[in-house]
Amino acid sequence: MGANDDTLSRRTYLKATGAASAAGLGGLSGLLGQDFETLEVQHWWTGGDGAEAIQALFEGFQQKYPDIKVNQNPVAGGAGQNLHTVIKKRVLNDNPPSSWQAWPGANLLPFTRANKLENIEESVWSKNDMKSAYLKGPKQAARPSGNYVTVPLNIHRINNLFYNVNVVEQAGVDPSSISKPSDLLGAMKQVSNNTEAAGMAHQTKSGWSTMQLWTTVLLGEHGLDTYTAFTEGKVTQNEQAIKNSLQIVKDYKQYFNDDAGSIGWTEANKRILNGQAAFFHQGDWAAGMYSPETLEFQKGWNQVTFPGTEGLYMLNMDSFPFPTNNPSPEATTRFLRYVGSVDAQKRFNPKKGSIPPRTDVPKDAFGPFLQGQMEDFKQSKAQPPSTTHGLAVPPETLTNLEDAMATFISSWNVDRAYDGIVQAFQ
Repeated sequence: MGANDDTLSRRTYLKATGAASAAGLGGLSGLLGQDFETLEVQHWWTGGDGAEAIQALFEGFQQKYPDIKVNQNPVAGGAGQNLHTVIKKRVLNDNPPSSWQAWPGANLLPFTRANKLENIEESVWSKNDMKSAYLKGPKQAARPSGNYVTVPLNIHRINNLFYNVNVVEQAGVDPSSISKPSDLLGAMKQVSNNTEAAGMAHQTKSGWSTMQLWTTVLLGEHGLDTYTAFTEGKVTQNEQAIKNSLQIVKDYKQYFNDDAGSIGWTEANKRILNGQAAFFHQGDWAAGMYSPETLEFQKGWNQVTFPGTEGLYMLNMDSFPFPTNNPSPEATTRFLRYVGSVDAQKRFNPKKGSIPPRTDVPKDAFGPFLQGQMEDFKQSKAQPPSTTHGLAVPPETLTNLEDAMATFISSWNVDRAYDGIVQAFQ
């Protein structure tokens, strides 16, 4: 066993000593060295950067624990929805895997309310200096009902504004001088007047990109307290702010690329790559499409914190929870301690294009863009959770909000969208 992992639970200790008294000391050493059940971990990283990153994580885990047999049981497709469906059924039928890839925060409330997740504060979170290395936002997401039940592995930032350097220079716009979301309209108008490019690359084929944009506008225009109140369901109390931020997004629409309704986010992102758009709001995964061969960082493309959200780091995260009726409690404990370690996060995140939730992971394995993001994260005043990715609201509310956004992008009717947002929390 590695450092910090030599404390066995009382149950294992009793199991081991009971067996030892029956089988002599040789039996005890065998148990302590080998007595691990197979670790079954389910995730949706079956292709691209996710597949590479999770393989790197498991390689590190197997080097540390060669005697734990790992059964990766991935569920592909549906941007994680297929896995959500499988897990919900398994967990509620008391047949969970050892652990699985899950958004932390409010996404886990259905499981904590049903008492299906274990408190892992003592067994996991008190090891590896985890509590001191994680900032408040990720720690809160790990304890949606008060107890620590999951371990965040990575962070994707939501409140980025990417831009094509050449287009904004041609338009005479300085992205770093835009102070709030409503001021971005003036910048996009300048782009439209002075260049052939669209003011903002965007997709409205599905609703999530617009929900992500709208919640970021709400945060930037009306502040953290208003955003937090919205996520807590205080919608009617913040009617003006919510309607105003919807109106700003509606006003952005005139500067979207003409084919926004028929393309996905990767196609929209290509508008930045080929100079057909000035700005693009997206999670930091968008930067994975920019390589030095296509567009060089800072010279060809760059990024600012979305106007009005400076000092805030809006989180999307993946984590690994510890279910009750765990088929491999000892192996899972070691796996979750490992997920929370510097070694695991150093292996996984550079390949995934995300940053570690631990603030003490060395930066040298990360490129210049992610190093900047790591610095922003470390210096951030607050780390609000993403609504669009299920960290800020429970699954049933998120489904209702997705319906409200689908209505919004089909009609662009602010009042109807607002009514849908009110109903989403009822």
